[in-house]
Amino acid sequence: MSTETIWIGIGFLGQGLFFGRWVVQWIASERTAESRVPISFWYMSLIGGLITLTYAIYRMDPVFIAGQSIGSVVYIRNLVLIHRADPTKTTPRPQA
Repeated sequence: MSTETIWIGIGFLGQGLFFGRWVVQWIASERTAESRVPISFWYMSLIGGLITLTYAIYRMDPVFIAGQSIGSVVYIRNLVLIHRADPTKTTPRPQA
């Protein structure tokens, strides 16, 4: 297997995760019969975006790199806001 084939696989993995987030959102919305964006949507966005960013860096594509970099900042910010609003979503820390 060539290096190029491996990188293409990495690119498709990132895009697959990025697409899969919409499937997750659709299922969550159908279950509640209203529009919902579950936390897993944002984690899949971040992971898929970072994998795709890695692929874009390998390809040295400045447009793709800029888009994925900015997107990652948005996904991280949304996760911070979610965890700040609901402390039960964070890992409990032992008391000293």
